[in-house]
Amino acid sequence: MRPVAPADLEGLVELCLTARAESTVGAQLCSADGDRLRVQLGTLLAVQGGQALVGLLDGELAGLLLGRVVGPGPFTDDVSLHVEALYVRPSTRRRGLGHALLGGALTLAEEAGASELYAVHLPGARGVQRFFARLGFAPAAAHRVVATSTLQRRLAGEHVRPGGGRRGAHGLEDLIARRRQVRSETQSGPVDLRELHGTDVPAAGRGQGTGRSSISRQVSRAVASRRDAESSSTIS
Repeated sequence: MRPVAPADLEGLVELCLTARAESTVGAQLCSADGDRLRVQLGTLLAVQGGQALVGLLDGELAGLLLGRVVGPGPFTDDVSLHVEALYVRPSTRRRGLGHALLGGALTLAEEAGASELYAVHLPGARGVQRFFARLGFAPAAAHRVVATSTLQRRLAGEHVRPGGGRRGAHGLEDLIARRRQVRSETQSGPVDLRELHGTDVPAAGRGQGTGRSSISRQVSRAVASRRDAESSSTIS
């Protein structure tokens, strides 16, 4: 294990691409463009606190560790080392390279006065998760990811209506409450269709006797059944 040298850059790019291909969510790991990845790695090494270590086996590049020294900052006086990537080529695993790279990271942390190390394992890499857990790394935070297009649609669907109501959960709750009320009233007697639709009905349609009541019950049941079917397909 040793700090990265300029001559190692091409090997680093190749290792990162190998790690990307192995990960189940490689697009979230790094770029698939070698030229772009080369620039990004160069930027990491150029910024303040950027760190990179390589592990060699029989003189060949077999593993890498990329990290950053973070802090102190506006909101904390603490200094920590963030391990952004730790990867060992599959054919060279179980040779102690992972331990050696973390040992090098520990040295970097001590030199920077860091009191803690944070590690971000490769997404879906359970073996790496177990490796960190065995060495005492505990969960500290959880990340969630969303496509920008998805978030844009969701935020647009939550906007406030001109009348002051909010689309989404409240509108659905009102619909369910009205449906339950219709079911209850259709079982006990005539239903006032105004309660279902939220509108007035013509006066001529009121108080027309037993025949009207019977027809009203039948219509109300049909409307309620149709609304149930439509609402179920919408919710699912």
